[in-house]
Amino acid sequence: MKQTQAEQIVVLVPFATEHLEGALQLSQEMSWPYRLEDWAIALELGQGFVLCDRAGQVIATAAWWAYGEDHASCGMIIVSKAAQGRGYGARLMDALLAAAHPRTITLNSTAEGLALYERRGFVRIGVIQQHQGVPHERHQAPPASLVRAMAPSDVEAVAHLDLKASGWARRQMLDRLIQAGNGHVLVRDGEPRGYAISRPFGRGHVIGPVVAESAADARALIEAALARLGQVFVRVDTSATSQLGDWLESIGLCQVSDATTMVKGPHIPPAGPARMFALANQSFN
Repeated sequence: MKQTQAEQIVVLVPFATEHLEGALQLSQEMSWPYRLEDWAIALELGQGFVLCDRAGQVIATAAWWAYGEDHASCGMIIVSKAAQGRGYGARLMDALLAAAHPRTITLNSTAEGLALYERRGFVRIGVIQQHQGVPHERHQAPPASLVRAMAPSDVEAVAHLDLKASGWARRQMLDRLIQAGNGHVLVRDGEPRGYAISRPFGRGHVIGPVVAESAADARALIEAALARLGQVFVRVDTSATSQLGDWLESIGLCQVSDATTMVKGPHIPPAGPARMFALANQSFN
């Protein structure tokens, strides 16, 4: 099919700070709740590509985050409504996959993106449920002997827990999220056995990552974060198999959407015993 003049001059360039305002406008068009600060942190921690039209306007974005030489996640893949149906999403994904190769790549897909990713070798491995809202009532923090505020001396142990729970080396991301928000650690036998980070994001705050050895421990960590935050808008992205969904619904964090977790490349389940109960967001995982 012959391209129009406008399509011929759409250019793919590396995602840079000058594209942040355009990226924000795209996410607003899609009713995604990102703030400019959320886009800026994502770009600070990762990299990606944008497509710009002949006027220099951003019409599509795709970002990815490297976790060592073997793993990566990708997300923030948006094509403006006016530019959809022209193969731009495929063009971005092909550039992203080439840049991230040979890493195993994980993403969380909307229903609309499934076919695009499956054509590129991604397979479905799970479902993430987005819960959000203002808690019905203020939460009491668990005993300080069980969950306490994260201290700088905890960060090495937290990074080790995260590696065991995710399989990814992502210390840089954890450092930045801790800097942006508040951390909590669950302690048993004098050792950190789980952690949670809450930070400003989107319409309010997000609680995630949450890493714990059981749903009960994950709930205690989330309750510690909620006790500090009070009755404000909160989002938690959790696996459909986390055993947290019913409880989140009961406290006022309703499920508003879901996404399909997909992977391209070898998928080896994390070693544990700690598991990932909530994501930093659906792009970082």
